[in-house]
Amino acid sequence: MATRLFIGTRKGLFTAECTDGTDWKVGEPEFLMREVPAIGLARRVDLGPAPPRLLVGFRSEHWGPTLVRSEDLGATWEETPQGSIVFPQESGAALARIWQLQGDPVRPGRVWAGCEPTSLWRSDDAGETFTLVKGLWDHPHRPHWAPGFGGAAVHTIVTDPDDDAHVIVAMSTGGVYVTHDAGQTWTPSNTGITAYFLPDPNPEYGQCVHKVAVDAVGTGTLYAQNHHGVYRSDDGGGTWTSIAGGLPSDFGFVMLAHPGTPGTAWVVPLEADARRVPPAGRLRMHRTRDGGQSWRELGGGLPEGSWTSVLRDAACVVDRGEEPPVLAFGTRDGAVYASSDEGDTMVEVALHLPDVLCVRGVVLE
Repeated sequence: MATRLFIGTRKGLFTAECTDGTDWKVGEPEFLMREVPAIGLARRVDLGPAPPRLLVGFRSEHWGPTLVRSEDLGATWEETPQGSIVFPQESGAALARIWQLQGDPVRPGRVWAGCEPTSLWRSDDAGETFTLVKGLWDHPHRPHWAPGFGGAAVHTIVTDPDDDAHVIVAMSTGGVYVTHDAGQTWTPSNTGITAYFLPDPNPEYGQCVHKVAVDAVGTGTLYAQNHHGVYRSDDGGGTWTSIAGGLPSDFGFVMLAHPGTPGTAWVVPLEADARRVPPAGRLRMHRTRDGGQSWRELGGGLPEGSWTSVLRDAACVVDRGEEPPVLAFGTRDGAVYASSDEGDTMVEVALHLPDVLCVRGVVLE
């Protein structure tokens, strides 16, 4: 069973492939000199079990942002004429960057996109065209959602396999929002998440959520990594409880969850605020197997003296069914690491790439 990683960087898209868990082969780059902050995989309605459609959102300093797609996992590319994601003229807005591309795992053809300016988009043709979700765009809170250091965008999209109308999103800095009517109305859902940087540290909204991950299917549990704070929700995001105890820092960007084993999740702690580097320069993952009650440091194969960082979408879990998933993450100094034993040991996938922004993976049948 082979695993292929798609690595989006500040200067192009790279691929890496492996069959034995250790010997990764890195291919030639695509889209050099274009920023690749978003990669997604989507099942087409008319292709059944065929390979998923690969979606890549990139941004050119000259031509601006766009989205391209591939039916053969990157061998050839297509682009929708006039663009896939286009703001309605009456909105007065223009697309600045695609931050998130999320194929619905149980609804073929459904793809969600989170973009800058802060907006959510839906596609029902596997990413060829998207429609702006007006309920979120017109939300009265939107003028108050401030941009994070990277910009203002929806960066997390969580769907419910049992309820098509239930969707959860998160943005920086706005917090977690939920809809139960397919996006017509949205409610902030941040009870228990603090925002120490605001006059009221427990606001209804305005929290700087960095990433939300879904626990194994059927548990109803979510995990969140915040700007200062690591949390778990056992009621689908209704309320949140801190699970940061035992970590060297409660700051970071990455939050990953095991696709098949409840209670298992991973974070990559960073020193807080202006530093944003691994604590004491030790790049490490931390894993919980009990829903955050305890954490174990994982460092096998990771470097000492590493003063880089890992961004929220520069990490992924590749579901391999009955085999352990592949974990992978990339750093801002262009290194990529992967593990086939749930993080106990990591191997080098690539070194000296441009700044890694996004990592996604797929199993090649």
